[in-house]
Amino acid sequence: MNKQKKQGDMQNSKAGWSIFLKDVLICSLGAYGGPEAHMSVFLDQMVTKKKYLKEEELIELIALCSVLPGPTSTQTIVSMGYKTGGPLLALFTMLVWALPVLVAMTTLSFLYQFLAARQVSQEVLRYIGPMAVGFIVVAAYRIGRKVVTDSMTMMLLVFGAVTTYFLRSPWVFPLVLLMGGGVSMVMSREKDLWNRVKLNPPWRYLAAFGLIALGSIVLTLTWDHRLVHLFESFYRYGYLVFGGGQVVVPVMHSELVQVNEYMTNQEFLTGYGLVQGLPGPMFSFAAYAGGMAARGSSALNQVAGAVAGGVGIFLPGLLLIYFVYPAWENMKKIKGIKVSLKGINAVAGGLITVAAVIIMQQSGFTLDNLLVTGITILLLVTKKIPAPLIVLVALAVGFL
Repeated sequence: MNKQKKQGDMQNSKAGWSIFLKDVLICSLGAYGGPEAHMSVFLDQMVTKKKYLKEEELIELIALCSVLPGPTSTQTIVSMGYKTGGPLLALFTMLVWALPVLVAMTTLSFLYQFLAARQVSQEVLRYIGPMAVGFIVVAAYRIGRKVVTDSMTMMLLVFGAVTTYFLRSPWVFPLVLLMGGGVSMVMSREKDLWNRVKLNPPWRYLAAFGLIALGSIVLTLTWDHRLVHLFESFYRYGYLVFGGGQVVVPVMHSELVQVNEYMTNQEFLTGYGLVQGLPGPMFSFAAYAGGMAARGSSALNQVAGAVAGGVGIFLPGLLLIYFVYPAWENMKKIKGIKVSLKGINAVAGGLITVAAVIIMQQSGFTLDNLLVTGITILLLVTKKIPAPLIVLVALAVGFL
């Protein structure tokens, strides 16, 4: 009887995992516009429709992953996988979320000459930016409505938005989030904030994170091979960059184009333009950049370069989530952590809000851009057209 019950539980678990991973794939194929816009997809699919977690839990995960280095949206959805089914489902979540766009960007690393010969300009993607602003505005409104509960949280939201608008350095993002948490604790005036809670984080993942970082550096000093250097570089990007794909791209540009000259500025910008038009995490640009950097000898070596870039940049964030998330569930039981989350969540809402302004500035406050943003917001609010179709329309208008 017990054996039959265990077999039934295993079958139910597998069925639940397959449904969850299908929802992750839906998020992957519908997530356009960078980490801030991805959050609106998570909110719609994983919270509103499927109720894998509550809005408050999603906001807490966004705040946690914003404090950590690495791909914010990837770490957020991997945390959902960990919450639902543990480390193995978290790994499958990472693969389903990132693999489609990684394969696409690896393929596109072979297509640069094809694109250049036909003079495909980045102008065809000119409306992707304004469209992404629409996604971010809707996400910012939904999250802002949830986190702004009083005058203090409103001031913290404005503080987060204003600070990160003028200061875009990677260290600013975790700093303002921690400051928001500190203000929230001071303003609460509650006593005995730091009650003892047993954490017991899985230290083996932190050890693996550090050993890979140190080992890859040592390997580059003893073995002069391009694939080794590429893995070390992308792994380093993964653990030194805060704030998602938009932040890591300038760091990549400096090292890959200006210092090592693995590709030209135009080749780099073409790949960056292409990844804007694809769903999924923006860190997938690493597969394109790794492939381009390893080209020249053979197709297999170029694919290996793309794999080194993709695995290298996502691995640190995955290991950090494996280390932090199990402890995070218990950390939230600490009174001081729960109080600080009120301020951290408010600041996180400000970061998402200001992203819309910055992207619109980069796209330009032209009449057609504003029109695209407005239509996107309207379509998202009314939910008449699915997100992938909205992007296809924006691309089609760009071609026209």
